[in-house]
Amino acid sequence: MNEWVVGRIIKINQWSKKLFSIILHASIDPFIAGQFAKLSFQDIHKKTTRAYSYVNSPNNKNLEFYFVLVPHGKITDRLSNLKVNDEILITKKSSGFFTLKEIPICENLWMLATGTGIGPYLSILQDYNNKIKKFKNIILVHAVKYHHELTYYNLMKKLKNQYNGKLHVHIILSQEKYGNYLLGRIPNLIKDNTLETVVGLPMDPISSHVMLCGNPNMVRDTKVVLIEIKNMKKHFKRRAGHITSENYW
Repeated sequence: MNEWVVGRIIKINQWSKKLFSIILHASIDPFIAGQFAKLSFQDIHKKTTRAYSYVNSPNNKNLEFYFVLVPHGKITDRLSNLKVNDEILITKKSSGFFTLKEIPICENLWMLATGTGIGPYLSILQDYNNKIKKFKNIILVHAVKYHHELTYYNLMKKLKNQYNGKLHVHIILSQEKYGNYLLGRIPNLIKDNTLETVVGLPMDPISSHVMLCGNPNMVRDTKVVLIEIKNMKKHFKRRAGHITSENYW
C-alpha cells in the first residue's frame, strides 16, 4: 500500500495553453533522479491517481512536475486548475528504474525524449552526485512539435555549459522548420543516420546505450529501428543490453 502525504502548491508555470508545470512542497522520502511519484485527488468515493516523473533533482526540496493537458483527462484537467496554496496528495515513496544506476557503463549515453518526457532527464542531469562519470558523452535530444514547446530549453543550455563539453543538446521539431533545429521524427532521423551525423557521435552496440522516454509511439518505433538496424538489444537487469525505455502514458 502506498503511503500518501499532503503536498502544498507553491508555484505554477503556465508555459502554453496545453503545457504547464507545478512546484510543491511535501514531506516525501528521498528519491533517485529519474524516478516518479504518484499524484492524486481524493474524491468522495475513489482516489484518482497518475504517475509523474520529477523534473527537479533529489537534493531540491521544490518538487517539480511537468504536464501536458489531456482533453477530458481525469487528472490533468484538475491539475491545470490548481492554485498556489492548494493541496494535492503525493506518494511518500517514489518508484521506477529509469535511473543511471540501472544503465551499464558506456562511452555514449543517448537520452531521447518527446514532449514532457524530458522531465526525468532534467532531474538526472541536475543531480551532480549521480553516476554521470560512467559516460564519456551524454547526448540529450528533445523532440517536440513546435519550437514554442521547448519550455525547458534555457535549463538545458545552462546544464550544457555546466558539463563542460560532456553534454550535447539537440532539438528536433516534427511540425515546423525553425532555425537550425532538426526536422522530423526521432526514429526516422536515426534510421537515415541524420541524428548521428549532426551530433558527430556513433549510436551503436559497441559504444552506446539509448534511453527512451515519452510518447509510446516514439518509444515503440525507435526500439524497432535500434533493434533491427542498429543491432541493439533491450536492457534487462539480469541481461545487459543497450535500450532502456519509459512510456509517458
